[in-house]
Amino acid sequence: MDQTAAPKVSFVSLGCPKALVDSERIITRLRAEGYELARKHDGADIVIVNTCGFLDSAKQESLSAIGEAMAENGKVIVTGCMGAEPEQIEQAYPGVLSITGPQQYESVLDAVHRALPPAHHPHLDLVPPQGIKLTPRHYAYLKISEGCNNRCTFCIIPKLRGDLVSRPAGDVLREAEHLVGAGVKELLVISQDTSAYGVDLKYAESPWKDRQVRAKFLDLARELGELGAWVRLQYVYPYPHVDEVIALMTQGTVLPYLDIPFQHASPDVLKAMKRPAAQDKTLARIKRWREQCPDLALRSTFIVGFPGETDADFAYLLDWLDEAEIDRLGCFKYEPVAGATSNAIENPVPEEIKQERYNALMARQQKISARRLKRKVGTRQQIIIDEVGPTVAKGRSKADAPEIDGAVYLTSRRPLRVGEIVTAKIERADQYDLHGSVAGF
Repeated sequence: MDQTAAPKVSFVSLGCPKALVDSERIITRLRAEGYELARKHDGADIVIVNTCGFLDSAKQESLSAIGEAMAENGKVIVTGCMGAEPEQIEQAYPGVLSITGPQQYESVLDAVHRALPPAHHPHLDLVPPQGIKLTPRHYAYLKISEGCNNRCTFCIIPKLRGDLVSRPAGDVLREAEHLVGAGVKELLVISQDTSAYGVDLKYAESPWKDRQVRAKFLDLARELGELGAWVRLQYVYPYPHVDEVIALMTQGTVLPYLDIPFQHASPDVLKAMKRPAAQDKTLARIKRWREQCPDLALRSTFIVGFPGETDADFAYLLDWLDEAEIDRLGCFKYEPVAGATSNAIENPVPEEIKQERYNALMARQQKISARRLKRKVGTRQQIIIDEVGPTVAKGRSKADAPEIDGAVYLTSRRPLRVGEIVTAKIERADQYDLHGSVAGF
């Protein structure tokens, strides 16, 4: 058998959870072929940078990551969303070995093979059946589709990642079962537009165990909920059929959590954004969802300073937020993106007004969040543990997605383990986080 040292690859993964899933797939394939992962660029034989190209600020981060890799190593392969339009990378770093777009796993592997041939026989290298995860072992992202059919004016994702391509339900469920079998306690269901899942497949059935399962948002969520892990639904557009999923939350099949990127509330701004789904009855629907499922946590993102946004539009958004009481909120100041049709919309908002609106929105949300969290004081909540410290452990409730939402800080009479789910008594709340003690296991 070949005794030469295994070739080492250093990897940088930037951008959203969907890009992280791409990175995990590439790494899993490389590990299966005998490549090792290096912690530092300068100790590696080659560097792969998985880029993000969504906003100009993300492109800058990607370019500086490529620059660092070039300076520290010199042998660099670039992939990901920014690779879909390679001119900027080629101009800045003509010495990169290869540039490929998102989801082009084979091209990335070909580029690695050319620059750094594998040293081992693939069948002799052991990789766990669930693949290599870049997230902690107790949670994992489950990507159910690629691309998007929407044409929001501020977004170039369809240009970078193409139209919606859904995975058959059986494939998704097999991957989920592997993950749960490997110790994953929480599945985060992601795609560009999760609630549009299966529309391109005409909701076709595929075999799963002893039955056929339709490639439909509701059917898939129901089946995932049977696997024994927390199931969290992210990037869900509020199409009418989302109402059906609330019943699964009430039954405890999936977590009472919806991540819906509303982006705005003013009808004029939404029209200029070309947002999908009927937004006019959204407040009534949110009220109905919460009546059905009182524990429902809503997370959303909003854009302030979109071209043409008036003071009246912004005031409308603040009033809407007060009524909607969104639990978790991310806010972005509008940034022009090369290739986005929103760049041509008249009346751009000056930077200082964008900043003022951002500050006002976040201040308003802080009050809403504090009010929502205060209601949880005195309750018992199930908490999944993410980090363990000498006296306090950090975890998340069913209302908190990893890395983007708040945390729950717990004291415990016995040592806690990362990934375990405990019952905690909530003793106090601040603007974004909860604090309590473990009451049961």
